[in-house]
Order: sequence, then structure tokens, then C-alpha cells
Amino acid sequence: MGIRYREQERAFHLQGPHTSYIIQLNQKGVPMHAYWGRKIREENLQGLLVYTERSSFSPNPYPEDRTISFDTLPQEYPAYGGGDFRHPAFQVQLEDGSTVAEFACTAHRIFSGKPELEGLPSTYAEREDEAQTLELTLKDELSGLEAVLSYTVFAAHDAIARSVRLTNGGRSPLRLLRAMSASVDFNRDSFRMLQLSGSWARERDLYARELVPGIQSIESRRGSSSHQHNPFIALVAPGADEQQGEAYGFSLVYSGSFVAQTEVDQFKTARVSIGINPFDFEWRLEPGESFQTPEAVMVYSSEGLGGMSRTYHRLYRTRLCRGVHRDRARPVLVNNWEATYFQFNADKIESIAKVGRELGIELFVLDDGWFGRRDSDNCSLGDWKVDYRKLPGGLEDLTARVNRLDMRFGLWFEPEMVSPDSDLYRAHPDWCLHVPGRRRTEGRQQLVLDLSREDVCDYLIESIGAVLRSAPITYVKWDMNRNMTEIGSALLLPHRQRETAHRYMLGLYRVLEAITSQFPDILFESCSGGGGRFDPGMLYYMPQTWASDNTDAIHRLRIQYGTSMVYPVSSMGAHVSAVPNHQTGRLTSLQTRADVAMSGNFGYELDLTQMTDEEKEEVKKQVEFYKEIRHVVQFGEFYRLRSPFEGNDAAWMSVTEDGTEAFAVHVNVLAEPNGPLEWLKLQGLDPAARYRVEGSGEVYGGDQLMYVGLPIPRAHVDYKSHAWRLVRL
Repeated sequence: MGIRYREQERAFHLQGPHTSYIIQLNQKGVPMHAYWGRKIREENLQGLLVYTERSSFSPNPYPEDRTISFDTLPQEYPAYGGGDFRHPAFQVQLEDGSTVAEFACTAHRIFSGKPELEGLPSTYAEREDEAQTLELTLKDELSGLEAVLSYTVFAAHDAIARSVRLTNGGRSPLRLLRAMSASVDFNRDSFRMLQLSGSWARERDLYARELVPGIQSIESRRGSSSHQHNPFIALVAPGADEQQGEAYGFSLVYSGSFVAQTEVDQFKTARVSIGINPFDFEWRLEPGESFQTPEAVMVYSSEGLGGMSRTYHRLYRTRLCRGVHRDRARPVLVNNWEATYFQFNADKIESIAKVGRELGIELFVLDDGWFGRRDSDNCSLGDWKVDYRKLPGGLEDLTARVNRLDMRFGLWFEPEMVSPDSDLYRAHPDWCLHVPGRRRTEGRQQLVLDLSREDVCDYLIESIGAVLRSAPITYVKWDMNRNMTEIGSALLLPHRQRETAHRYMLGLYRVLEAITSQFPDILFESCSGGGGRFDPGMLYYMPQTWASDNTDAIHRLRIQYGTSMVYPVSSMGAHVSAVPNHQTGRLTSLQTRADVAMSGNFGYELDLTQMTDEEKEEVKKQVEFYKEIRHVVQFGEFYRLRSPFEGNDAAWMSVTEDGTEAFAVHVNVLAEPNGPLEWLKLQGLDPAARYRVEGSGEVYGGDQLMYVGLPIPRAHVDYKSHAWRLVRL
């Protein structure tokens, strides 16, 4: 790992464990993108860029040299103007109305460690020797606009963290219209673009498409990262798969509206850019003011999508997630939502908890309905006061009842929302996002609080903090159940209204930082109608996310498989729910539901008191088994073995870092009469070692398990699962 500047070539060579990324300054100081891929030696960095005249329709900014055209050259942070007709990385409007800018490098700095981003989540280094950072200072002489491009490489990860800080060094205000976090120009377009897209209850389906001329993009204009598109794309080389070939990943550490796109130009080169969505975005920079973009994390893998994913998993699990729970095993929980919905009282909650304790469950989570007069989803959001009709003794009494069972207690909140039928809204109708004179569109009969306002953020910090101090609460599920409409703030001036959505995100991050810092021992889980805000920005504050409101085990195969492209297993909440499933109506066995949910942070979301004795005994064994393997699942290396998007089954496995233990699952979707015999080839094992399959006692060589595979028992019913626990001898 390291960053070196080679003065002769005016080149910066950024090196990860197995990766090189090279930036070269041209004769005018404009940073060019020279290379990104497998690590190369530094003996000679000539020939990475080719300067040649291509077309009279590709203008030349320097008339004396017709081999230079920004329409054809790969750049690090391209501007609008100067002959580049592709999408720029940034765009600024000057006081005279013009939008042309021209950056050149005026200074650079290389230092150990990684700086924090002011007001924004980001990856981090715990020690200076874990990372090294390059800052390139670029300046537009006419306007005085300055950009500091930041690149961090990690000693233990083949990842590069990029961000940009833009400062108005001139004498007049500027309007920032576009500010991408990263832009990369590839010298070819021979890729498939992979994305994670879907909808509520169908999050992060895997899509891949061949690049064609023009723009291929995903985006959110919803004020959140969204169910529809995750803030991640990857370019995958021809022939690459899970185990081999080149994959380039781009992930945005941000929870608001974003865009990620690939533009293929006339010369069959591809430009990738990712950052805040410029749609309805503007930021006014007064002289001396700065704007910080969110961080983009870029990963290169020569070991296919699996290698890319495991790099993201290790980095995000250990150097994005924070706090005492980062490295702790997550508890097995039971949540009452699908058991009771809004209809419960303290005795009912205690009865579920009692059964949970008998089955070995460690944490009870009280979901929606405990506050205000919350008998349905049409009221009381914002009124964070206990409903004493349901809980006569308050949270203090209920937590005491649960704690006496030797169980921990958790609580659901939806802090960012307000119900029109609430005391908070009646007292402060201007506290929601709105535009004067326009309708206030409701979603789920609620409005969005204006977190661009300091007073609203202060109220949330105080009111949520008061609840968390009132009882020994050890877990919080932080929900958010609608997207933004009529995005405006009562406190912002007219020329700053298009800053509202990003200021909301800055306010949210301020609230999350304050609350998680005040209550460092609480395990926080984020949620947005399930997986509508499953993004790296939220993981910085909350180390796990409820993956989807869809708890159907068979549909979860796709949801959890897609999620694993970027996010570690330790970040995924996964529960066993009742059948028929409440989202799909599907009937699946208790074993299959558990095998799928065990590949995440395991729990139950059903009425345990309604289970038969046989079912309770099975659950008891499941809980006991998960406790034995959760260190493998939550902190091991994850391998996708078979894709639910490509066939009639799915399979995956986790292996401890030292290779001593493994856990593998196979799920057959539909039974096939007289089908072929099949073997499941495992990954990540020591080929020279011997492994025992716990339960059966069978012993296999690691080479046999990986190159021949485990025989898959034939399925004679739909939705049949099999799980194997392996221990190295």
C-alpha cells in the first residue's frame, strides 16, 4: 500500500494490496486518468496515455497541439467547456451566468491516515499506517473556484475512497449545479453494467446489461437512496463471473438522492460517475464557503464479483461500521410486528417474551404502536410519549418484565416523520417539508419533518433521547416509511430552496451522530419500509439494516443475494415469519425459513405463543444452532455458490477467516421429478485440510469439497433447504 509521485512523468501511483491506480498531469496541469487495475511495477509509466488527433469535431483547447482534445482524453474530474462533450463531474454557474470552468492542478499533498468528512459519513482508518491519502488541489483561475480531490488507499483492502471539497476562492457568489463524488474514464466499453434495483418488498434484484453508446444510469429523486435503486453499480468484464475476471465496483456513502451512470462515447470509451443527483439540486457558495461531496468507494477485483464483494464486506464491516457492536455477535431476537401489528398490551408482549426466553431468544423488540394513540398508521408520529392505555406501567414496567426473563429489550421509532393527526403537527405545522400554497402530499398518512432545520433536529435529539433514558433499552429499530415530496423549507431563503434535500441529509446525519454518541451501548438497526435506505451512509451510524419488509424465505433468496453484492452479512436483518407469509401468501417449512434467515442477523417475527410444542422444540434447536455458528455467519468470508436469478435454486456459504469452520446452505425452489443428481461445489476452504460435516460425521478433503462438491439431497417437495456445518480437523 502506498502513494508515490513520480516527478519525471508527473504521475501519481496509488497502490493497494493488489491494485494500481495512476493519475498523470498533462502539460497544463489537468489530471488525466491513466490506469486502474491489477498492480503494476513503477519501472516505466510511459505509454499509459496516448495523445493523437482523432477528429476535427473533437476541439483542441491548446491550438498549438492538436493531439490534445478533452473530447477524447480520460480525465479525473472533467469540467464543462473546453471541448469535452461528455457529462462533466461538476458544473458551476458564475455571477455572469456562464457555466464554463477549467481546472488545473496547483498543488498536491500525500499523507498517512484518512481525514474525516465534515458532517458526512465515510470510511475511516483507526491508525495512520492503515491508509494513505492523496489530495490534488485544482483551481479555475477565472472564477477562483478550487477543488480538492481526495483519494485514500488502504493497506488491507483493494479499495479507493474518493471525495471532493469545492471552495469559492473568488469574490462573487457561485451556484454549484453538479458535484459528483467520483468520475472514472475507462479506455474501453467492453463491460456489463450491474445494478441492484427493485421496489418495496422486492429490493436489490440483480440486473446486468451490456454497455451501448449513450448513457446507462440509475438514480433516486426520492430524497433517499430508495427501494428502487441502490447507490451502487459495477462494471464487469467479458467472461467474468463469481470467481474470476475483472470487476469494478462503485458505491456511494450517502443516503439521499443520487445518480450513478456510465456514458459510452463515440470512441467506445466509458465514463462512470457517481454522486448526489443534480436533479433539483443547487448549492450557493458565497466567497470563502466550501461544499463537501459524499464519499464514493471504488473497488477493483481480478477475482470476479465474489472478490469485489468480499472487499466491500471487509471494508464496510470493519472500517465503515463503528461502535461497540461492530465486532460483537448480534443477538437472536423476536419482534412483535407480524405477531400483533398495532393490537397489543403489556401482558401480550410479556407472553411472547416468556416463550422466547424458553426457546433461547435473547432480545425482545417492541415495534410500532407503543406511543401517542397509535392504533393504526394514521396518527401520532412525532408524539414520542408512551400510550398508557396499552402499557399502564410505561416502558419502565415493560422493560422490567422482559429483563426479569433474562432478555434484553428493544424499541421501534420512526423519528423523521410526523402525522397530521399529532400534537407535534398541530403545534408546529411549518416543521414539515412543504412549499407555501401547495398541497402537502401524504404517504402512509404522514409527512416528512424538515431536518434541514436546527430546531427540528434539536427536538428529535431531545425527545428520542428522553425515551431512551427512561428505560434500559438496548436495541433501536429506526424506521422511515415515505419519500420526499414538495421539497421546501420554511426557513431557507428562495435562492437556497434547492439545497433543502441535501441539508436534510446533513441534519439527519447530525441527529444520528448525536443519538448514537449519547447511547453508545445501544444496538441501532436502520429501516425504511424494509430496505429502502440500505446504504453505506446509514451503516456508518447503525451497523445493521432491516433488509426488507418481505419476510418470505423464497423471495428473500433474491433480496439477500443481491444485497450481498456490496453489504456484509453482519449488516442484514433476517427473520423467520409465520406462514402463509404475510407478503406473498407462500407456505414454506420452518426449516427453510430458518436456513435462509440464518444467513443474516437472525430472529423471529411471529407470535411464538401460537406455535405447537413440536414447532417450539424445532425453534429451540434452531436458536441453539445459530448461536454456535453466528460467528461464522456474521464475521466470516461470504461466498455466493448458486444464483437464484439464474436457476431453480440458490446456495451460499460463510467461512471463518482462518478457514477452520464453514456454514453452507442450499435451497431448491421447485421440486423436479426424476431430476439429475447434483453436487454443490464449495469455496474458501483449505484444499489440503480435512473437514467433518457436523451431524452426519462424514469427513471430506477440502479439495474434494471445492472441486467435486457435496452431494445435494434430492428434493421431493417445493422450497426444500439443506444446511451443512463443517469443521476443519
